[in-house]
Amino acid sequence: MILKRLQVKTGQPRLLTNSYIIFDENTKEAMVIDPGGEPEKIVEILNILEVENLKYIFLTHCHADHIGAISELKKAKGGKILISRDDSIGLYQKEISLADYVNMEIPELEADSRVDDEDLIHVGNLEFKIIATPGHTKGSICAYCEKERLIFTGDTLFSGTWGRTDLPTGSFVDIMGSITDKLMTLPDETIVYPGHGKITMIQDEKNIYLELREKDV
Repeated sequence: MILKRLQVKTGQPRLLTNSYIIFDENTKEAMVIDPGGEPEKIVEILNILEVENLKYIFLTHCHADHIGAISELKKAKGGKILISRDDSIGLYQKEISLADYVNMEIPELEADSRVDDEDLIHVGNLEFKIIATPGHTKGSICAYCEKERLIFTGDTLFSGTWGRTDLPTGSFVDIMGSITDKLMTLPDETIVYPGHGKITMIQDEKNIYLELREKDV
């Protein structure tokens, strides 16, 4: 597996989103996670890798800074757009996608498929399990690959903190439950690839949330 992290610019110059490319060298299949902006940069890397089949464009949630490049990316390379069932509704509602807030346009394309908790998706020989993690948005989801010991958490879990819950459909109680009951139960050595900021590991985040759990937050 080849994994590339691109920090792409969005509607706000200071707001960089982590966009990821997963590529199976054997089958030449790929998946792009959260193409928040700069589609030309993402397409360039796909071309350098000689991707023959962009199978999926995977969205961890519906916020505009994570979806801004999907129209141009799909037009250039194809790929089925995947999003959770709950966030597929908010994807095209500005008050939920925050398109105006981050100074971005809502994409014109419809999602190709809605995914649910514990669904499995495959990119070549790689298997990803969908983990529903409501809290940042109602339909926030993560993609977990047990074989490679990694998880893409969108804006649910960051290094040293969690995603905002003061936005439409957000919930502090829900995000704490998602993190403590689902993400912190993954193996300690699981690498966490978040939607913004630096990469971390489950073992490096546990103390924060175990303390919160003890307080019954």
